[in-house]
Amino acid sequence: MATSNGSDDGTTPSESALIFLGTGCSSMVPNVMCLIQPSDPPCPVCVQSLSIPPDKNPNYRCNTSLLIDYCESNDNHNYILIDVGKTFRETVLRWFVSHRIPRIDSIILTHEHADAVLGLDDIRAVQPFSPTNDIDPTPIYLSQHSMDSIEEKFPYLVQKKRKEGQEIRRVAQIAWNIIRDDCNQPFFASGLKFTPLPVMHGEDYICLGFLFGEKSRVAYISDVSRIPASTEYVISKSGAGQLDLLILDSLYRTGSHNVHLCFPQTLETVKRLCPKKTLLIGMTHEFDHHKDNEFLAEWSRREGIPVQLSHDGLRVPINL
Repeated sequence: MATSNGSDDGTTPSESALIFLGTGCSSMVPNVMCLIQPSDPPCPVCVQSLSIPPDKNPNYRCNTSLLIDYCESNDNHNYILIDVGKTFRETVLRWFVSHRIPRIDSIILTHEHADAVLGLDDIRAVQPFSPTNDIDPTPIYLSQHSMDSIEEKFPYLVQKKRKEGQEIRRVAQIAWNIIRDDCNQPFFASGLKFTPLPVMHGEDYICLGFLFGEKSRVAYISDVSRIPASTEYVISKSGAGQLDLLILDSLYRTGSHNVHLCFPQTLETVKRLCPKKTLLIGMTHEFDHHKDNEFLAEWSRREGIPVQLSHDGLRVPINL
């Protein structure tokens, strides 16, 4: 499973791929306070943003988001986006051109927090222009809880009949599809089958991860503090079968957190699930891409389970 940073020859690859549009936490990296009130010495991760362009800085992290470039037969590509956070427009400008992404065919939401949904208004920027909104809507798949929250946050994006005399205003056109918080209720988005993976994002909140891929099994779990036993069975080597790739939350380098896994718990989870490969996401500025990947290279040799930090713009070719 090779990795790359883009397609530089002007062609669209003829294989499926996972493109990491964002790999950071809700507050992103660099941490703003590290720049406007710098410590002495300054934060070694955040200070890099002052001298290294974001597209060349693996420690520059937007809100966690994954783009699945799903290549079906005859080089037919479908583009499936997981989460549309606060930095969605920035990631489109930075990565869609270099990775030859011409559109978004469908969207899946893990939950309704700001770092997963506050870019929904900008979906219209990647839809065909129509001043009368006369275009095919983009399907979005989400839980009922997320739907209820989005109706409050973005009432104008939820289809309703216009009131008499109300002007037409151009907004994103979306077809809302409710999915169940249930490992036994799979759904299809743009031809690819997804199995919801309910996980705890704090003990009072259910977030969804997703299992997808027939030829290569991939589990994407971006916001998690605990994986229930029923979900763990679906994605563990000792349960329903070994994952080819696990993409997993890891908020802080040390310690623990009430609503996210941190590095020590993330590595314990990896050992328990035993995937063939793991890429970490959702990271704060405590992680230094180069130094911590050196640590993980040694850890991986010792444990026999390859683990790496991902980075924004990473492209992972994969056979789905």
